[in-house]
Amino acid sequence: MPLQRKSPCKVNFLLNVLDKRPDGYHELETILHPVALYDLLTFARTASGLELTCSDPALPTDASNLVHRAATKFLSTARIKDGVRIHLEKKIPLAAGLGGGSSNAAHTLLALNELFGQPLTAGQLHNLAAELGSDVPFFLQTQPALATGRGERIIPLEPFPALQEAFILLIHPGFGISTAWAYQQLAHFPEAWQGAPGRAEQLIALLQTSDLPAAGPAFYNALEAPALRKYPLLALFQEFLRANGASAALMSGSGSATFALIHGQTAAERLAEQFRVKFGDSYWLAVLAL
Repeated sequence: MPLQRKSPCKVNFLLNVLDKRPDGYHELETILHPVALYDLLTFARTASGLELTCSDPALPTDASNLVHRAATKFLSTARIKDGVRIHLEKKIPLAAGLGGGSSNAAHTLLALNELFGQPLTAGQLHNLAAELGSDVPFFLQTQPALATGRGERIIPLEPFPALQEAFILLIHPGFGISTAWAYQQLAHFPEAWQGAPGRAEQLIALLQTSDLPAAGPAFYNALEAPALRKYPLLALFQEFLRANGASAALMSGSGSATFALIHGQTAAERLAEQFRVKFGDSYWLAVLAL
């Protein structure tokens, strides 16, 4: 019987780049929050081999796909000779900074471990996730989290009181931003890649003890420095959202998705309609509960 997994996306409430590491990665502190926008993965055991199909023809289904790589790593590590067939139904926009591919990879590891009788421990799954990408370990669990290191060290957090009754408006502008490009461009913005530590703890404290408008100014993303310079449209989005009631508006991850946080579903849907009136109907929008 096939096994199905819903694979959520995330936004970064804060992404503070602290320095360049000797291994070439950047030292980070980031606050990640799951968002209830899902891809759907379907898994079935086969006699041998690995077959991956996808609803989106723009997404490759070979070894360059994170789902394919996750499945390959799992089968090899668990020493499983049987095969698996995987279908990925995509709903999360690509190259958006929403972690869709990382989530797909994490949920592939979790689903295959279930499908084949739990041959790997939680620690082994975490190690495989960290090898696949910095965001992948976050999606092995379901809570908001503080991530440090290159993003692979995860400290789960309790739901934030400031986000009670908050809704998120997600906006995708129709183009993607390469994560590698965004980090490479930080070399031109020393204030962005040599950030002061402690921003994450400050925002966590505000989200735990204050209301959303009070916490809003502490939301921060160092990767906006290169992204908003190259794509000023994203800065215009944020200015409009804040001017029309959003408590926080930020680019998620390396972009290009922008998100706004606002109290109440009615206000969030009104803001989405105002956005459409201002910028037109060509942009992908979603209003979701947090």
